[in-house]
Amino acid sequence: MKNVLGIILGGGAGTRLYPLTQPRAKPAVSLAGKYRLIDIPISNCINSEITKIYVLTQFNSASLNRHISRTYRFSGLSDGFTEVLAAQQTPDYPDWFQGTADAVRQYLSLFRQWNGVEDVIILSGDHLYRMDYSQFIQHHRETGADITLSVIPIDQTRASSFGLMKINDQGQVIDFAEKPTGDELEQMAVDTTTLGLSAEEAQKKRFIASMGIYVFKKQVLFDLLENLADTTDFGKEIIPMAATDHNVQAYLFNGYWEDIGTIESFYHANLALTEQPHPAFSFYDEQAPIYTRSRYLPPSKILNSKITESMIGDGCILKDCQINHSVLGLRSRIGSGSVIDNALVMGADHYGSEQEHSPFDTIAPVPLGIGQNCRIMKAIVDKNAHIGNDVQIFNKDRIEEADREEQGFYIRSGIVVTVKNAVIHDGTVI
Repeated sequence: MKNVLGIILGGGAGTRLYPLTQPRAKPAVSLAGKYRLIDIPISNCINSEITKIYVLTQFNSASLNRHISRTYRFSGLSDGFTEVLAAQQTPDYPDWFQGTADAVRQYLSLFRQWNGVEDVIILSGDHLYRMDYSQFIQHHRETGADITLSVIPIDQTRASSFGLMKINDQGQVIDFAEKPTGDELEQMAVDTTTLGLSAEEAQKKRFIASMGIYVFKKQVLFDLLENLADTTDFGKEIIPMAATDHNVQAYLFNGYWEDIGTIESFYHANLALTEQPHPAFSFYDEQAPIYTRSRYLPPSKILNSKITESMIGDGCILKDCQINHSVLGLRSRIGSGSVIDNALVMGADHYGSEQEHSPFDTIAPVPLGIGQNCRIMKAIVDKNAHIGNDVQIFNKDRIEEADREEQGFYIRSGIVVTVKNAVIHDGTVI
């Protein structure tokens, strides 16, 4: 795979993941207590022996840039690299990235310098899956494709959220529809047994959805971006237009894949990691590990606590508490008598002493972490939260959507999300 160039799209403003994307880029959002979303595609590239990797960023990218520079350092004896390319204004391109295709187009002059590259794989920075891209690229080359899309079979309840397609008996894509509904959706139903599904599976999953993962022949990519200069998006414009006179193939991926684009999908994907005995996605794979920054934290200290179906990150201190079906991030502190149930606690960037309080705290001092006798259910607690004693977070009014930034939280799809560095005072009930 030395002749393959990897390009990871850092995404837009991430409005559907707000407020988690308020202080950070979408790919920099924490995952599974210790990782970040960007670690998934980069690790998949490394495990597939693709080591020339560019990450295109635009919004709130400071923490993402810092994470990548500290984590992915290749040996000086190798030509591998992971480099961030931030949006910039130039005489040729005075505007910021206008879409996925436009982001790649604006850096074409750089990508052209790789003379030995034959294919370019374009990835998204906000999906959870494990994939050997070398098999994907091998399929692309064997079929003589100009473009190959990685696709998954999908059921009708989720189909309208994705770009759908039809393929012929040779696996060539012959029709597209972007997030269709109603009659248009029904017209995109196909016999997915042609992808190797059983008759029973094919009856449930009658649609073929794009995963937003593409392999292009290098010159085909360059020509399309230049000839279709007014287009800005791969999935909506470039690829459907190219299908009329190019060989566009579909590659079936039948493993676990989740688009973590909303608060609800992000919440459920994290908690699903705790399921036993075999979660749909597991980080426990020695053959294809997921990499992240090494922090050299001490083991977690657990004092007289009850923990069931949960994941606990490094460096946590749990005292006389109950944790059920939850994920606790690095350096989480949970006080005695507190109950964390079906919640994602992202932890902290540093250890705070009993005397250290939030710089955002203007009323009464609240230490870093979760205090005593708290109850937190169906919630996401962002990093560096200062939550006092006797705090109840469980969406008591069953509200679906709410913006309470001045109080330190939002509600999305019924899930309470505290903002980064939130201060929640003693006795607060949310």
